[in-house]
Amino acid sequence: MCPANLSCTGAGKQMCIPRTRCPWVDLSKPDYVAYHDTEWGVPVHDDRLLFEFLILEAFQAGLSWYTILKRRELFREAFDNFDPARVARYDEQKIARLLGNPGIIRNRAKVRAAVNNGGRFLDIQEQFGSFDAYIWGFVENRPIVNSFRTLGDIPAKTPLSQAISNDLAKRGFAFVGPTIIYSHMQATGMVNDHTVECYRRREILDL
Repeated sequence: MCPANLSCTGAGKQMCIPRTRCPWVDLSKPDYVAYHDTEWGVPVHDDRLLFEFLILEAFQAGLSWYTILKRRELFREAFDNFDPARVARYDEQKIARLLGNPGIIRNRAKVRAAVNNGGRFLDIQEQFGSFDAYIWGFVENRPIVNSFRTLGDIPAKTPLSQAISNDLAKRGFAFVGPTIIYSHMQATGMVNDHTVECYRRREILDL
């Protein structure tokens, strides 16, 4: 089997060639590489995981994704594995415990937004049957495939992420600006923003 920086090819996949990844990947961080190689851009249709990404992207605001990624398991533990029904029921005592938890980002506004968004998430599930049906409806249930070549080509937000942001805000969500929503779309595969030379772009297209 090839090491992480190489791809197997040829008859019997016995020949290794350099593996090209998106330029934002820090190859010195194995967990960052693993996230890019196994999760980023893969279409997500599981409501719990969609809620997890929505909350984590909100906590990322003003920070790097790696800051959140390396705390992901601690976030899962703190937020009951991102069960929206449980998060929506958090009371002031639970919020106080979260704000005292050194394993997460202790930002009062973001913690309260997570609790609020848990309730709003349940509202959407009740109306649409699932959050998956709601959010993927914006792309007609098919990922948008882009053809970006450089990091500078990739936008921070798009008219579509703005439209989704506006709709979520009207439904009472917090910390759902267009940049946060575009990051959510990238992470959950609503858009395939792997650069054209990245080996994962084709793999995800073939899923």
